[in-house]
Amino acid sequence: MCSVGSDSIWNYQWYKDRNDNVVSQSVRHTITGDTLTITRAAESDQDLYWCQGEIQARYISSINSDPVTVTLNALPTASVKIVTPQGLLYPGETVTLQCDISDYTDWTYRWFIDNQLLPSQTRKTITISLPDKAGQYKCVGRRRGRPQKSYHSFSLPIIVTALPKTTLTVKPNPAYTGEKVTLMCSTRSDSSWIYQQYKDWNYNVVSQSVRHNITGDTLTISRAAESDQGWYWCEGNRVSRPTSSQPSNAVSLKVKALPKTTLTVKPNPAYTGEKVTLTCSTRSGSNWNYQWYKDWNYKVVTQSVRHTIRGETLTISRAAESDQGRYWCEGNRVSRPTSSQPSDPVTLTVKALPKTTLTVKPNPAYTGEKVTLTCSTRSGSNWNYQWYKDWNYKVVTQSVRHTIRGETLTISRAAESDQGRYWCEGNRVSRPTSSQPSDPVTLTVIALPTASVKIVTPQGLLYPGDRVTLQCDISDYTGWTYRWFRYNEELPIQTRKTITISLPDQAGQYQCVGRRRGRPQKSDHSFFLPIIITALPKTTLTVKPNPVFPGETVTLMCSVGSDSIWNYQWYKDRNDNVVSQSVRHTITGDTLTISRAAESDQGLYWCEGNRVSRPTSSQPSNAVSLKVKDYQPKTTLTSDKENVFTGDSVTLSCTVESSGWTFYWYRHRPDSTPVTTTSGYSYTLSWVSVSDGGQYWCRAGRGDPVYYTLYSDPVQINITGESKTVL
Repeated sequence: MCSVGSDSIWNYQWYKDRNDNVVSQSVRHTITGDTLTITRAAESDQDLYWCQGEIQARYISSINSDPVTVTLNALPTASVKIVTPQGLLYPGETVTLQCDISDYTDWTYRWFIDNQLLPSQTRKTITISLPDKAGQYKCVGRRRGRPQKSYHSFSLPIIVTALPKTTLTVKPNPAYTGEKVTLMCSTRSDSSWIYQQYKDWNYNVVSQSVRHNITGDTLTISRAAESDQGWYWCEGNRVSRPTSSQPSNAVSLKVKALPKTTLTVKPNPAYTGEKVTLTCSTRSGSNWNYQWYKDWNYKVVTQSVRHTIRGETLTISRAAESDQGRYWCEGNRVSRPTSSQPSDPVTLTVKALPKTTLTVKPNPAYTGEKVTLTCSTRSGSNWNYQWYKDWNYKVVTQSVRHTIRGETLTISRAAESDQGRYWCEGNRVSRPTSSQPSDPVTLTVIALPTASVKIVTPQGLLYPGDRVTLQCDISDYTGWTYRWFRYNEELPIQTRKTITISLPDQAGQYQCVGRRRGRPQKSDHSFFLPIIITALPKTTLTVKPNPVFPGETVTLMCSVGSDSIWNYQWYKDRNDNVVSQSVRHTITGDTLTISRAAESDQGLYWCEGNRVSRPTSSQPSNAVSLKVKDYQPKTTLTSDKENVFTGDSVTLSCTVESSGWTFYWYRHRPDSTPVTTTSGYSYTLSWVSVSDGGQYWCRAGRGDPVYYTLYSDPVQINITGESKTVL
């Protein structure tokens, strides 16, 4: 409230924090006369406040009031907690909740479950039963003095957890007589549990005894016996709380007699340098370590450079005579102090490696011949052989030309790449044992002479109807007979050095090969020579100019898209009407020239090519219609301007029917020397003067000799002095 000690009527202005921070009307701030009311005060309302009066209808303000500090204290906050029990909550339990408000005293309490008031609960602590009263709990405090209430607490969820199921684990299982067995019972819970162990289905409780020890969640059977076999399960009871878990799964414990080990030795007998594998096994699964013994003095076999022990296997990497002797083994369970019965002893015998012998036939060999390499040992059968070539230990493997069967390597078609030093080594079938390597043998391969096919006649492109002579050449040796092939199919009747074929029926891919009685018995096949038929070329006829005017020269040109030499035949109107040389008709190579064309020269023309020195004709050309007009053409001359001033430009255009013309321009007289000649139909005079005026004519000409059109009618060009503008 703000007041001024005066009888005047005042309006009041309210300030907060600083002079320019005016407090205005709002949802929570109401100004009525001399009073500012703050409803639902908040921390943001804390600060210094002062006021000032203003006289109504006059510009008079009072002095600022003294500032007053408004301080706001937060309401105390309630909180809910579980007093008992601690940990997970299970069905059937009673839970005590407590509402704590740290500040002030004399509180009465209101409790809520799932936002519904519990009218009968007004104490600081309440007790609820599970599972019926589970839910979200919160509380609030009330008192007579200020503050009259607290803030509501956050909701505390009271969650019922299903009774946990116990899990029983038995290790080891199966167990061996005399072995220690551990049965562990556990729950997935944070509470403390006491466990009860049961055996078989008659609820036979397992109690402490000389061989049975129960500690916490573990039942330990020391020195298991067959009487310990059976079904076991367990159940948990909560310490200090009358809650039992669900019973565990039932586990069947099996107790077996100690197994006997079996020793196998492979290979036996073995060769020096061979890998020998001794395997110790039991019929009772895995998880065994094995101890190895040699001879009767219980000499333990240990790891060494040549002796590797891994799991159930003792491997002798390179057997020596010192490895001969009697071996046996015994199993020890991994992480369990249990030993098997010892195996029966096995005697290992070690023999010296045999030496292989290599033979090569024939040697030297010719390319394409079959070569047989044979590797043998003096120690019986059951050997596979490995073949090597050159000194980099390059292994010879199966391929299209190399076949390995038993003790033999066969090179079916020897090539120069097969030359080199060969040796072999034996490997025992089903055993990684190698014999001593054979002595090396050098195989020499001599290249076969090579056949080649060529066309004797004709040369150049080949056309339907041609006869072609082929020849097979083999440069080395004599006494050859020849075999010819077309598309890899042999031509049985063709055995000579040269053959003649007819086109187009016998076109194709040709090759040859030679045969003889002595070695080499054959040559290499020649490369394929393609005998390709070229379709008869089509001739193309061009006629220039066309149409023509009487007296003009006409050129008809016939061409074939081919690299050969051709002669040409000319026809007019029908097939039997051959155009021959005459006074006006000249034939030179591929060209027919008609000089001084006349109406009788009109008609359809075509041509055909004939090969020089070969009876081959091209396809006939397209037919071209030559037209001869019955008049001499006349040009038409026009100007783009009639009146021209000096310094201007003027363009003359000369038009005539058809194309291919050169234009001739005349001044003053048409029969005078042309002023100029242009390839286009227009002539432009630039920067004209008065002297350029007068009459102009044009005409066109083409061909050799030149054929001229008639002169055009004249065009008058009038040129006057430079025009002047008049103001």
